[in-house]
Amino acid sequence: MKHLRKLLFPFSAIYYVVTWIRNYLFDSGIWKSQEYDFPVICVGNLSVGGTGKTPMTEYLIKFLKDLTSLGVLSRGYGRSTSGYLFVEHSHTADQVGDEPLQYKTKFENISVAVCEDRRKGIKLLTEEALEPKILVLDDAYQHRSVKAGFSILLTPYDDLFYNDNVLPAGNLRESRRGAKRAQVIIVSKCPVGLSVNAQSVVRKKISQYTHGNVYFTTIDYSNNIYGEQGRMELSDIPNTGVTLVTGIANPKPLLKFIESKNITFDHKQYKDHHNFSASELESLEKCSFILTTEKDYMRLKSRLKNKNLFYLPIEVRFLSGEHNAFKKEVLDFAGLS
Repeated sequence: MKHLRKLLFPFSAIYYVVTWIRNYLFDSGIWKSQEYDFPVICVGNLSVGGTGKTPMTEYLIKFLKDLTSLGVLSRGYGRSTSGYLFVEHSHTADQVGDEPLQYKTKFENISVAVCEDRRKGIKLLTEEALEPKILVLDDAYQHRSVKAGFSILLTPYDDLFYNDNVLPAGNLRESRRGAKRAQVIIVSKCPVGLSVNAQSVVRKKISQYTHGNVYFTTIDYSNNIYGEQGRMELSDIPNTGVTLVTGIANPKPLLKFIESKNITFDHKQYKDHHNFSASELESLEKCSFILTTEKDYMRLKSRLKNKNLFYLPIEVRFLSGEHNAFKKEVLDFAGLS
């Protein structure tokens, strides 16, 4: 597939020029970016999907939510609605998107909203009764009409942005040079034992595009799964009849983890943010035991009657004990250190 995509380089050249002109207009001030007098943190990437934005956003929420009033604004990708919506517990993933519903479900005391127009979304969210003192923008790196004070750019270790090309020959939404806008670069989904020397090589290459600090993270999977029936240990999963359902951009790390636990499963793979059809749901109802991701669980829980539906939580872990340095950068920016 990668070799076939090389045939699309002429179209990538056109895409490159269009995105370069757009960035130039914002960088030169011809097109205006809205700035704010309160801390706005952006979590994003240069590539399309699969970089780990959701667990990174949750990592930020976990250590900021008890320090100040916190808001999260997302586009609400894949929802059937449009415009601005303040996310409530009564909403479904179809109404507000799986990730925003996940944030609101896990962190009750934060304000979560969705809006395609980030300027409008920020204006309306900050007018809500619980006005946030810090705002986190989920997947807004290319939304240049809004200028975040602190941008976190994610790039997965097995698909680093400096080895990629712009769409459609590659997976980048804009040129590699777009990394210069980031204050921090997170190399996500790293092998647990990634050596210091290997990290140094990556840092050196990233430094060709940005002066932002570089951190390395991995994904930690829980040893417990959760569902309507409560908590269950992975070791108690049935030996047969397990169906793994994934609607995420890159399920390979999850597959590797599940296989390492000697769990036998049938894998049903769908595209990222997949909207399950009636026939697909009917098929899943017949499964004896379903294991899925937390994002997919948000989409399935209100549409499946199957009681044996469980999700496996994940979280970000910094390598080399760098979590304190990263947190200090964020807290210094937010004026909370």
